[in-house]
Amino acid sequence: MGTDTVRAGAADETAGRRREQRGWYFYDWACSVYSTSVLTVFLGPYLTSVAKNAADGDGYVHPLGIPVRAGSFFAYSVSLSVIVAVLVMPLVGAAADRSGRKKPLLAAAAYTGAAATTAMFFLGGDRYLLGGVLLVVANAAQSVGTMLYNSYLPQIAPPEERDAVSSRGWAFGYAAGALVLVGNLVLYMGHDSFGLSESAAVRVCLASAGLWWGAFALIPLRRLRDRRPSAPEAKKPTAPGLRQLAATVRDMRRHPLTLAFLLAYLIYNDGIQTVISQASVYGSEELGLGQSTLIAAVLLVQVLAVAGALALGRLARTHGAKRTILGSLVAWAVILGAGYFLPAGAPVWFFVLASGIGLVLGGSQALSRSLFSHLVPPGKEAEYFSAYEMSDRGMSWLGPLLFGVTYQLTGSYRDAIISLVAFFVIGFALLARVPVRRAISDAGNPVPERI
Repeated sequence: MGTDTVRAGAADETAGRRREQRGWYFYDWACSVYSTSVLTVFLGPYLTSVAKNAADGDGYVHPLGIPVRAGSFFAYSVSLSVIVAVLVMPLVGAAADRSGRKKPLLAAAAYTGAAATTAMFFLGGDRYLLGGVLLVVANAAQSVGTMLYNSYLPQIAPPEERDAVSSRGWAFGYAAGALVLVGNLVLYMGHDSFGLSESAAVRVCLASAGLWWGAFALIPLRRLRDRRPSAPEAKKPTAPGLRQLAATVRDMRRHPLTLAFLLAYLIYNDGIQTVISQASVYGSEELGLGQSTLIAAVLLVQVLAVAGALALGRLARTHGAKRTILGSLVAWAVILGAGYFLPAGAPVWFFVLASGIGLVLGGSQALSRSLFSHLVPPGKEAEYFSAYEMSDRGMSWLGPLLFGVTYQLTGSYRDAIISLVAFFVIGFALLARVPVRRAISDAGNPVPERI
């Protein structure tokens, strides 16, 4: 009878964990449409046009009396949102770990971001300042929400399941991004047949991402559950802003192998983010491709990233996450080498390049997240994932700088794109040197059979 009770308890625990995992996937499904439709496709060009409508005769707008070129306003707004996120994430992460109440904080971040994104419907005429404020709020809220979402991974998946669970989460996100982007493109390209102006169609697309985010965030918020913090963590005070960031960094110095992984991730992720952000510039300026071709390539990347995330997750089961990530970095270097030789005016080959990016993009990101989850000391998931999220979003400036400087010195976007291979070579070398089994053990976590 006792054995049956134990089995029943284990079965209930497994069923509860599966339910949480399925709910967890849906936060990626909810918020990824913001990254795809809002940040990647629609908001940059639209907010720039709104700023230009408000500009003076010299092409400047004056937020808070500061002269800013209208064409730079979107980029500056994104930069400001990153600064806000870097200040807020360690504070929220530490509060989540010490209170054990992640879910209310996740709800606050999700609905702040969703509300700000939905309000982008009102960005008509010359309301550039409203657009900048909404972008800063939405982008910072997404960073905070993603940090909290990531920090659930060690709690809802045992070590042997994390690669697969993380990969499914990324796959859900890319699938949602592709699905909503298709709908948005249909509306945008056929706006006349829907009785909408081009501006109104863009504003509907922006707002739809916020409504999607808010609606589907209900699923993880219903299924995820809070855990009690450990007694030592619960007693620690949460310091404000920069002091909390400094405290988190000091604590991480006690785990140098975790920091070594973060350094490797910072380098190769900088390369990944730069490829994503500069590929369209390379396609339009160097290869002479039109806007419709570039948007179709973005959609292709989204679709294939679903398959890529799941495929690399399966590879990790047999080869381990570290080896699979290292293999993906080799693939990234090969893709950039092939991109250097792409002929101009040949969209088919650009689609081949986009296919390669899609297949390695989701998997390299998903497995990096799951591998890092093994290196986080128990009870400090949100605090450490705030540092991870800052590496992901807040530190990716060196790649664009190298890309821009290379182009300035050589006048060639081909030279600029091939220069990014350095990030994958250096990232590979740094990651290869990290003894992940010892790093996991030093963090106080069980070491999986295959990692």
